[in-house]
Amino acid sequence: MIVAGIGLRPGTTEADVRACLDAALAAAELMPGTALRLATLGSRAGEAGLIAVAKARKAELVAIPDEALAGFEASCATRSTRIAGLYGVGSVAEAAALAAAGPGAVLIQPRIATARVTCALARSAEWSAP
Repeated sequence: MIVAGIGLRPGTTEADVRACLDAALAAAELMPGTALRLATLGSRAGEAGLIAVAKARKAELVAIPDEALAGFEASCATRSTRIAGLYGVGSVAEAAALAAAGPGAVLIQPRIATARVTCALARSAEWSAP
């Protein structure tokens, strides 16, 4: 399974989420239609733009408790001082992707950032390419 971790500001549009997700998939050389699970902070899982993308992609949306992200700090490739101060982890997108992908997950695309969204990709330990 490929998991896209999404960090976003409140009120972010579906188009903004989709654009960042597609950029991360392209950077990882994955097709836009790749089967995905989306993951984000529990406090952002109700964002309309993110929910719309999940529905359009037929992707499960996983809410990771905000406090659970800190356990993934060592596995994050990038670091935002502001985000580290808020959530105890350098990248919400990277930590959420790894958390939702499960034990043994590997970060395959570090955080890509746009003005309102960040996206990172992780691969679950049992995933194999089609």
